[in-house]
Amino acid sequence: MRVLLVEDDPVISSFVVKGLREAGFAVDTAADGEDGLHLAVAESYDAVIVDLMLPKLDGLSLITSLREAKPNIPIMILSAKRSVDDRVKGLQTGSDDYLTKPFAFSELLARVQALIRRATGVPDPVRLEVADLIMDLLSREVTRSGQKIELQPREFLLLEYLMRNAGRVVSKTMIMEHVWDMNFDPQTNIVEARMSKLRDKIDRDHDKKLIHTIRGAGYILKEAV
Repeated sequence: MRVLLVEDDPVISSFVVKGLREAGFAVDTAADGEDGLHLAVAESYDAVIVDLMLPKLDGLSLITSLREAKPNIPIMILSAKRSVDDRVKGLQTGSDDYLTKPFAFSELLARVQALIRRATGVPDPVRLEVADLIMDLLSREVTRSGQKIELQPREFLLLEYLMRNAGRVVSKTMIMEHVWDMNFDPQTNIVEARMSKLRDKIDRDHDKKLIHTIRGAGYILKEAV
């Protein structure tokens, strides 16, 4: 899952980005409202977190414009403004949730996950299973036929995306949008290289392969018939 954080305080931004990435999110950031709006409209995000007091374009104006361009995108306000009137105004402008600073990261994470669940209409599972491949999203442990598989953080994200879309072909573009942030070079073979390493770890010691390449279309995770 990919999140955009629009926050001009570098300390808060670094704190939130670190926590979200450790929780398995790909995260992009913007330090002012104009850049934040441009990214939010141009890129594909599962949720957007917006500070209200931003340079160049304030958070409420950003939300109003974003809501016109993307009516269904989940938006959370993260603000030092704590009054009831401020919260009401923020929610009436088009945000889905409002969290005041200072905050506990665990609460922010839970709220972002809840926003995404409501937007997709799909409960967030704690365990993903395809054939004998099991991913525990709480312990972040992956096993196949009971044997633990050690994955790098990006490999875990990639496998999670494949497992959440099990049985469906996902293109290289879809993978890049949801697994990588904006700091990758789309002209590189980063997806192919990571997929090759992931396939080696998941399928190498098994007769039944789960990760399949669909030539000209992308990849699919499924149990071969």
